[in-house]
Amino acid sequence: MPKSFTRRGFLLGAGAASAAILTSRRGFSLEPAGVSIDASQEVGLIRPELHGQFAEHLGSCIYGGLWVGKDSPIPNIDGYRKQAVEYLKGLVPVLRWPGGCFADDGVGPAAKRPRTVNVHWGNNTEDNSFGTNEFIGLCRLIEAEPYLSANVGSGTPEEMRDWMEYCNYPKGSSLSDLRAANGAPEPFNVKYWGVGNENWGCGGQMNGDEYATLYRRFSNYARPFSETRPFLVACGPSGNNQDWTRKFWGNMGTRRAVQGFAMHFYSRGANFSTKFSPAEMQQQFSSFPDIEKAILEQRALLDTYDPQKQVGLLLDEWGVWDRMVPEEQTQYGRLFQQITMRSAVAAALGLNVIHRQAGKLVMTNIAQIVNVLHSMLLTDGPQCVRTTTYYVYQMTKAHLSQTSIAVAVEKPEPVGLSVSASRRGGELTLTLVNPKPDAGMTVNCSLAGASARSATARILHDADLNAANTFATPDRIAPRDHQIAVEGARIVTDLPPLSVLTAAVRLV
Repeated sequence: MPKSFTRRGFLLGAGAASAAILTSRRGFSLEPAGVSIDASQEVGLIRPELHGQFAEHLGSCIYGGLWVGKDSPIPNIDGYRKQAVEYLKGLVPVLRWPGGCFADDGVGPAAKRPRTVNVHWGNNTEDNSFGTNEFIGLCRLIEAEPYLSANVGSGTPEEMRDWMEYCNYPKGSSLSDLRAANGAPEPFNVKYWGVGNENWGCGGQMNGDEYATLYRRFSNYARPFSETRPFLVACGPSGNNQDWTRKFWGNMGTRRAVQGFAMHFYSRGANFSTKFSPAEMQQQFSSFPDIEKAILEQRALLDTYDPQKQVGLLLDEWGVWDRMVPEEQTQYGRLFQQITMRSAVAAALGLNVIHRQAGKLVMTNIAQIVNVLHSMLLTDGPQCVRTTTYYVYQMTKAHLSQTSIAVAVEKPEPVGLSVSASRRGGELTLTLVNPKPDAGMTVNCSLAGASARSATARILHDADLNAANTFATPDRIAPRDHQIAVEGARIVTDLPPLSVLTAAVRLV
């Protein structure tokens, strides 16, 4: 909005004048868009775990990304990339590891750990130099809760049980003493444990009935080895596969050691990440209403087996998955994907879905944290670039630990204005997303159940949907201040095409 957009001008209808000015100066039209926000209608707590991340032994996510080694010339903290630690600290509430399809692990002196072959991602040799102790060390550095994924596809109940003892038993057993000998006398107290991963696919090619039989066997030995009671996560469906869910729960019987049920839902892309057309972008964005539908329908189906809602629903892998550039994979590792303005809008669309459905979810984990798929950071040698996804998570962090409140778009479209809002006391956080590549919006929000006193806003925007923070241009796209007007029950701001805005609204 131009500087002439004052609160008095707003009340007198100066919004129309500002629209005309923006249209002539920027070359795009401003469409009117209405939003209703009911601050008195609570949806659910936006748990910090809803902004979780995922790190797999794939490509350069771990080696060369998060972990460079203690002897590396790249600045590091005991082997962890220093810049990555500084960027991620306080921004990652929970970090899922190591699976993914590859869930082998290393403990003990690094030089004596077994060298294994990652058959799922290119038959690469894995030396396990980044193992359990190193992962827990990373979580502590960045202040993330660890979430470990155990191998059910080709592993044994004994392996999972021993891993839990190694991590959580205080002292006195051979495994807890081994942990102490490896430099960790105090237990790790890991709470979140995935009992398998993608067992409908790379984790065993099972159906839900077969997996339920294995789940009961594995979970029988997954005991609390400390005061930290394990939160056991069962493998849920790929997408909205309701047959998997019915077969799993139909075979679980009455003894159900299940605290979480995790679905995966990726948003596939039809082109290379920096070559998308507006039509291809719209097709990818259309997956987010499907994700919201899947959350609603999976939770409703889960409720038929769990009417007391004792089992939480997770979305523990999600994000955009574009076509891969072969030369980039050769240079930077498998599933390396440039992160563009389109990717940022997609991340914000997904987070708005998650915020709106906060009452139906206990955790989500975007895939993956560094260099792979929908990542927060990209690295190349000493360089460490914050992607547009990183900035979306940074901007929307204010929602965490607030209560999601009811929102509605006046004229919803399959790929149109997206909104989420949350409140805690006298503070309201609002996120607006314009996914359109060629039209701006003047968004007029009506507020019920509260009155606004003032507001500030930050926006992430680039007119080019394929623009990115690259190694050559690391700071092209970053949040900046943006004008917003409030007057009692109304909040108004302009959104240029392809933009994400988060506002901090102070209530009366």
